[in-house]
Amino acid sequence: MQPNRWDQYQAWLWGELALLGLLASGFATFSAYETLRTAYESPELRLVIGTTVTLAGFVVALLAGARFVVDGLRTYLLLSCGFFIGALGTAVFAIGPTLGGHAIGSAEAWADVGSRVFAAALVAAAPFVAGRRPTPDRSLALMFAACAATLGVAWAVANSLEPLLPSLAEADATPPVGLVFAYSLQAFLALVALVGFGLRFRSQRDDLDGWLALGATFLLFSALVFAFTPVAPSTFVSLGDFVRVLGYGVLLVGVWRAIRAAESGRAVADERARVARELHDGLAQYLFAVATHASMLENGGRKPETLSRLKEAAALAQQEARYAVLALSSAAGTAPFDPALRRYVEFLTADGALDVELEIDVGMRLAPDEQIEIFRIVQESLANVRKHAGATRAEVRIGQAGGRRLVLVRDDGRGFEPDDDGAGQGLKNIRRRAEAIEGSFELRSRPGQGTALEIVLRA
Repeated sequence: MQPNRWDQYQAWLWGELALLGLLASGFATFSAYETLRTAYESPELRLVIGTTVTLAGFVVALLAGARFVVDGLRTYLLLSCGFFIGALGTAVFAIGPTLGGHAIGSAEAWADVGSRVFAAALVAAAPFVAGRRPTPDRSLALMFAACAATLGVAWAVANSLEPLLPSLAEADATPPVGLVFAYSLQAFLALVALVGFGLRFRSQRDDLDGWLALGATFLLFSALVFAFTPVAPSTFVSLGDFVRVLGYGVLLVGVWRAIRAAESGRAVADERARVARELHDGLAQYLFAVATHASMLENGGRKPETLSRLKEAAALAQQEARYAVLALSSAAGTAPFDPALRRYVEFLTADGALDVELEIDVGMRLAPDEQIEIFRIVQESLANVRKHAGATRAEVRIGQAGGRRLVLVRDDGRGFEPDDDGAGQGLKNIRRRAEAIEGSFELRSRPGQGTALEIVLRA
């Protein structure tokens, strides 16, 4: 195991142990004082907590589903379906009847508890499954449909057995043994999920696994509290409800952060692949020219002319290599966007053939994918200005105006008719890069009046 990966795991492990100690001490206090184990009647608060947990569960299910669609890993499929069925069960069996003005009967209450146990079982199994699904979109839809059908079957069974089910309509002094067992089983399944995602994080270093283990820690102690105060009616609230809300909050933050990090990582990988292609198409051609002219010298070619072309090709190859290094460092996040772009402009204008005025609004935030594409858009735009526009001056503005985030590149060159073929491949590439970051592209040019290129970034 590499040292930095081990340090990452150690940091997470110490944080997890600290959280376990904090929650364990709180649970010990909860167990020692009987007054803390009292469930309070508050229908409005119970409805708010149930709605919050349900919405959070749906969001976590959708985000985990998005991760499954991208990666195809069965782990995220089970994870998504687990949170989906838990959220759907609470919405149908606990929130729905309350909003409809009906009292929750024994069938609804037991179906709600059963859906929580089933959801916990799916989440607990998630870190231990392996492999990928070849058609993730279809698999996710089928699993969601199967989960909804399972809830329907559970409701039908509970409804048919309602006369035999213990009543959960009131907070009884002696709760049914089945309810205590259900919450205890949830606590065990949460412990399994905690261990599973912790081991998975140790081996794979996926941030999502670390966050899922932290969320499972909160859900473990929430289920333990419910086992000590096993009330399920719609009017009562216990300490376990608040711990459960905290757990879902941690899960929301963790899943969102992990998905954003994955998107940034894919953007970096895409940009590196793009730079590799450009190295092949640009730098490789210049190096081939260097090798060709060197061979001509070796074979007795005209020395002054060949040397001049050799020096020119070598200078262009060196410049292209510098551009590629800047683009790679910016894409990888090792070079800040502003300094990298300013250094590029310095390299471009070092020979004095073009004067570029660069203005960047330091208060405007750019997402990682936007930084990568804007760097390449400006690079391609200024390269076009040097090669084709015959301009002596250009300006680049990256800032905000009228509530919009803008990128403007303008020159004093010869211009052209935008609807003819003068745009060339360079402007087509710029348009594609703008579309990749959901930006709009506008080109304004007239013969003899220069060219202005404007990108309006996403809100």
